[in-house]
Formats: sequence, structure tokens, C-alpha cells
Amino acid sequence: MTRITILGAGSWGTALSVVLSCARKPHEISLWAHNSELAEALQRQRENTTYLASVRLPDGIRATHDMAQALSGAQIVIGAIPSVHARAVYTQALPFITPEIIYVSATKGLEPETHLRMSLVLGQVLAKTGTAEPSKRIAVLSGPSFAAEAARGEPTAVVLAAENVGLASKLQEELSGPSFRLYTNDDVLGVELAGAMKNVIAIAAGACQGLGLGSNPLAALITRGLAEMMRLAAALRARPETLSGLAGLGDLVLTCTGTLSRNRHVGMELGKGRKLPEILAEMRMVAEGVDTTAPLLALAREHSITMPITEQVDAILHRRQSPKDAIREIMDRPLKRE
Repeated sequence: MTRITILGAGSWGTALSVVLSCARKPHEISLWAHNSELAEALQRQRENTTYLASVRLPDGIRATHDMAQALSGAQIVIGAIPSVHARAVYTQALPFITPEIIYVSATKGLEPETHLRMSLVLGQVLAKTGTAEPSKRIAVLSGPSFAAEAARGEPTAVVLAAENVGLASKLQEELSGPSFRLYTNDDVLGVELAGAMKNVIAIAAGACQGLGLGSNPLAALITRGLAEMMRLAAALRARPETLSGLAGLGDLVLTCTGTLSRNRHVGMELGKGRKLPEILAEMRMVAEGVDTTAPLLALAREHSITMPITEQVDAILHRRQSPKDAIREIMDRPLKRE
């Protein structure tokens, strides 16, 4: 039986523990929580009332705050922590890992300070152990997947990307289940970029809906947002087809339209005129797009890529631009060919 450790007991980490407990292959699962009180409550109540209420944890899942205990005997480690904390958590895990462990990053975002993708952050941490070519042991999980729906057993299709094609195929067989379908991909760059960029566009989509706008602007926003995503991805040499697949278009549509989207929620509240600190203070879960916008813009400027929607989201989040004025800025841009 494969031993899997999931780092992060938020909504997605908890959902993955439930989904993988129902996979075709049997697993022993440890769910590590940063908060000791949450870990104790999960173990005792068998429900994550803070982040994923009304979903029972199967009896085989062990919740713990003890990193050494969580990683004891682990063969696969899945990171489901916010991007801003990923480096610290992986560093905390470093003394307890073994050279044989396989890693799966399930975080959609960029590290704010370095602008690095999560697989690169993880690779840098693993390099401290002297592991040769750590990227060969790292995969990325992304795609359209609301935690609550996946945990309820609703059909979910996602992408598992790895430079090592054999690793991707192995994990595909290991992690797939009756309601959890995984497609492999070797474009790690494209999959991670798409997962980060779509959150920013979702904030813009939410702002339009918070302003009371209809379907026309939403359709235009999703379409032009995808064009932005593809421009930056192409400049960084990701594959265009990745952006038109589950990790790109699929996740973009879900996050821009689904009522469970945290990033869309932030945008909607901004569109209603509320201030960002007030919105974030009320949220238990992280909206990755808030911290990802500035790093994405920095990447775009490094490669001379124009991203007008991302620029306006950044202005709304960090420069007190009103959503109405942001839309006007976009609509008043010089006319051009599609």
C-alpha cells in the first residue's frame, strides 16, 4: 500500500485526502496541518469544519501537526499549501524526507518575492539535500477542481504534469479514481503558469459581476484573458495547447464563473465597492490571485508582454483603482486586430 503525505489541511488538501482514499489503488494517507488545533479537531471529529464542512474524512486518513510523524514512511508527498508559505513548509519538511520520495505540487500560484513557480521553489529546497536533478522527482497537479465538488465525488478531470514522462504515467495510475480522472502532460511550465494566471483573470471577472454587468463583458473578459495568458506563456516557451486544455481554458472558465471561486469572490466584493483588507479579513481561505498579480506583471515586463487585464487588476488591488475606471481604461485602449 502506497503511503501518501499531504502537506496542507485547507480545503484542497483535505479534499485530496478524501479523493485519494477512494482511488483505484489503496493508500495510507497522512494529512499534515500547520495548526495543531485543526489537526486535533480533524483527527477527533473526522470533518474539517473550518475549510471543508459536511465532508467526512474516511477512517484511514490520519491528521497530524507533527511533521516527522506525517512524513514517516512517505512515498509520495503532495503540497497543497498557499504559495506564500510553500518554501517555509517544504523547508520544515526537509529533515524528514528520503531520497526516494516523489513530490506533487498542487498549489496554483507564484512565490511573491521571487516570482518562481512552485515546482522551482520545491526544487530549490530539495537541492539543499544534494538530490541530483530534483525536477525529475517533481510533478504538478492542476486543472478545474473546486475542492468541495471533488470531495463529494463529483466527476473531476485534472492534469498531472512532469518533465519525467514515466513519473507522470506512474502517478496517473496511482492517483486516479472513479471520479478523479488525470491526464498527463510534460509541459510543467505551461500548466503552472496557467494555474497562476487564471486566478488573476477570475478577480477581474468577479469585479464585472460585482458591478452588476451581464454576460457580454464576462464572455469578452474570459476570451481576452485567455489571450493574455497565452501571450505570456508563449514568451516563456510554454506550449499553446496546454493553455487551451484543462489547466488553462478549463480552469479559467471554472474560476471565472463558479460560485465557489475564492478569486471571483474577491473581485465581486471589490466590484461592490468594498476594500481589499476588509474582504480578505473575512476569508478563511487564500485567494491566490491577490498575491500572484504583481509577480505576473513583473514576468510580463521582463519579456515585454502586454497584459492589460492583469495590469488593471493590479491597479484595483494595489493602487486604489476603482473597477469602473479599470473597465474604462481597457475599453479606451487603442483599437487593434484580434
